[in-house]
This record gives sequence, C-alpha cells and structure tokens, in this order.
Amino acid sequence: MNAALTRFGPTLGLLYGATFWGLMWYPTRLLQELGMQGAWLTLVGYGAAFLVFTPFARVSPAGIRRQPWDVAALVLAAGWTNVAFVLAVLAGEVVRVVLLFYLSPIWTVLLGRWLLQEHLGWRTALMLGLGLGGALIMLWDPVLGSLPLNRADLLAASAGLAFALNNVMTRRITSLGVRAKTHLAWFGVVIVAAAFISLNSPALPQAPIGAWVATVAVGLGGFLLSTLAVVYGVTNMPVQRSAVIMLFELVVGAASAWWLAGEAISAQEWLGGGLILTAASIAIFQEDRPL
Repeated sequence: MNAALTRFGPTLGLLYGATFWGLMWYPTRLLQELGMQGAWLTLVGYGAAFLVFTPFARVSPAGIRRQPWDVAALVLAAGWTNVAFVLAVLAGEVVRVVLLFYLSPIWTVLLGRWLLQEHLGWRTALMLGLGLGGALIMLWDPVLGSLPLNRADLLAASAGLAFALNNVMTRRITSLGVRAKTHLAWFGVVIVAAAFISLNSPALPQAPIGAWVATVAVGLGGFLLSTLAVVYGVTNMPVQRSAVIMLFELVVGAASAWWLAGEAISAQEWLGGGLILTAASIAIFQEDRPL
C-alpha cells in the first residue's frame, strides 16, 4: 500500500487538482452572479483555507530565514496565480483562459533549467515546440491575421507564468515542508487579493449570506484540498512532469465549458489542444529515459 502511494500518489494528487481547477469556473461564476466579485471570492475562500490550516502548518521561522528570497517568490507567485486565474475565468472564455494559463509548462521547463539546473534534451525541446505550436494554433485568428489578446487573456497568461514560478519555487525550497509551503502559498493569495481589492474594488460585496457561506465552502472543499494535492505532487516529482500532468485541467475545462456553458470547440482548437496533449505525453512517458 505504501509503495503504491509513493508511486501513484503524486500523480493522483495532481490529477485531482487539475480536475478541480478545470471545473472551478462554474461555481465561481454562480457566486459572481450572486454578488461575490472575483477578488473578494478569492480572498474569502483562501482566507478560510489559510485560517483552518494554520494549526497544522508547521511554518519554521528558521526555514524561512535560510531561503528568504525563494519564500518571498513563492508567496507572491502563488498569490498572483490564484487571483489572476479566478479573475480570468470569470471574464473570459473557459477554454481560451485555461489554454493561456497552461502555457505554464513552457515557463516551468525554462525556469527549471535556470533555477534547478534540470537537463534539457531533445525530447524536452520537442515538447516545447509542440506545446507552443499548439497554443499558437488555438489562439490564431485567421481573419485578423494575429493573436488578439484581451484583459482575460493577459490575466490568464500572467497567471500561468506565476504558476510556473510557484512550481519551481515549491521544489527549490528544501528548508520547509509541504504543509508550510502550502500555508505560505495561501498567505500569498490573501495578501495579493487584499492588495487587488484595495486598488480596484474596496467596497464590501452586497451578496446574500448564502453566497458568503458557499464561498467559504469552496475555499475549504476546493482551494484547500486541491492545493494540498498539487503541492504534494509537485514536491515529489520533477517539475517538467508535474507541469504536463496538470494539463489535464485543459481537458476538464473544455469538456465542462461545452457541457455547462455551451462553449463550442472548433477544429482549430481541437488541433491545437491535441498538440499540447501530445507534448504532455512526451514529457510524462519519456521522463525516465536517457535524453
């Protein structure tokens, strides 16, 4: 049992996290309709997770002092990742937002090479080419002859870059355990969400009490559990593999958007998505072979 958990646990944790994040656009949109604005939703949901998890976090001040800049990068990257992604899925098309977010494997590989000295071989280069090529195909507008980007697109792309940095920092920080890094990530979300609210929407949302309770439930049943699962997975496997496994979110997001929101997926989007998933397969199944 322990051997099976060690072998499959990190992958299952990442798949759970990817499934939640592929579906989370739906309850957050429902809560937005009830008056819970995106940044407030993020602040309340992650604030609840942060408070509930505090007694179990085991954050070591000495561990933070050993890697202070890495910890600061983790806090800020985790904060912006979650705030920007929630805002993006509330404002944009789900498939497009998830795709732009999941340019993150490209950033993860490059950051992993820079900060973790992970080897880049020909299979990795092929994965990068397929992933980036797939993204360009899906986003290309043949009428305009360009890649039109709106506010939701920019939020999603920046969230993906921050997510890549978050993953690399999670693996780079060795002076703290999984629980401490998770708690610091939630602290970052609270800080970034509070800063965003103070600059953009400081007024308290006029939402019914049920919406506030539901937001706390999303925080505890979704944000808390999915983050624990993802941090566990990222901590226990190379960043390249963890990044591409999380691409499963793209599949969940596309299917749920088609089913629940009626968002159609064109042949162009299928082609681009297929290339991205091919890149994911290469990274997953070729990881342990010589490069």
